[in-house]
Amino acid sequence: MQFFTEIQIPEFQWKMDYSKSMMFFGSCFSENIGQRLIDLKFKVDMNPFGILYNPESIANSLKIIIESRIFSEDDLFCDQGIWNSFYHHSRFSDVDQQATLGKINNRILSSNEFLKKADFLVITFGTAWVYELVKTGQIVSNCHKIPASEFKRFRLEVSDIINVYVELLEQIWKFNPGLKVIFTVSPIRHWKDGAVENQVSKATLLLAIDLLVSRFGRQKCNYFPSYELMMDELRDYRFYAEDMLHLSPVAVDYIFERFCQVAVTEESLKVSKEVVKILKASMHRPFNNSTSEHNKFIQANLLEIDKLTERFPFLNFSVERTYFEQEMERFLNSEI
Repeated sequence: MQFFTEIQIPEFQWKMDYSKSMMFFGSCFSENIGQRLIDLKFKVDMNPFGILYNPESIANSLKIIIESRIFSEDDLFCDQGIWNSFYHHSRFSDVDQQATLGKINNRILSSNEFLKKADFLVITFGTAWVYELVKTGQIVSNCHKIPASEFKRFRLEVSDIINVYVELLEQIWKFNPGLKVIFTVSPIRHWKDGAVENQVSKATLLLAIDLLVSRFGRQKCNYFPSYELMMDELRDYRFYAEDMLHLSPVAVDYIFERFCQVAVTEESLKVSKEVVKILKASMHRPFNNSTSEHNKFIQANLLEIDKLTERFPFLNFSVERTYFEQEMERFLNSEI
């Protein structure tokens, strides 16, 4: 007996696999999915500007990457001894101005090279509400705790998002003609906007994405219903974190599994299970690491790494290999 209505998600016409590279842009939900792929050894560049929530800021960031725009001192502002960028998350902020610029510009240049060759771009919209800096008219990616009086807050219209993304997507496909774009809407609720305002915001994002996918066709872009999975299949507060707004690890795992079912090749899903075994083995800490059984365990995992990297040379097990080799050396030294 089934106790919920299952969302039928058509498989994508094109699939991700271990030979492909993918960039994730957007909200913290995008980071949740991207990080799981990184953990499984997929080639992922995740949020080169940090966590972004609204479509306008995501579009601005992608344009900056495509154009390889270099930031200067004039692009930063100092508040309480910290140098920040209104285009970036606070993870790029620093007490040293040049350190902030270094982190920003190095990431822009590396992400430009990554996006130029990437196979997939996954964009997660979080909210249609934006904050515009009054003195410049710039829609900011992060307010950096600057007083609210310095911003004008308003909601983007569907037409605003469409106009920006029609131009952006055409620019992206000139930059990388083979890139496939996947849109999704974050299931995390922006409760500070208000219950009704949050729903109107999500509806605005959904309508805009639907029109974009219809315009450009599913050969180039598609939509993954992460928002709908949370609102329908997981409509229970046990699938939320303690704040009752963010997703619990179980919910993220479930949505990630559904994503993989339609967006990742069957072969890569099988390989990922082998990757997980090696990752778990590398985290195993024996009570006594000088036994012959532990040595056999180490040798078996090194052999498994060799087998997998021979079949899939793009898999990077450098961290795990170093750990097992150090354990092997420690065992050999204990024998002397």
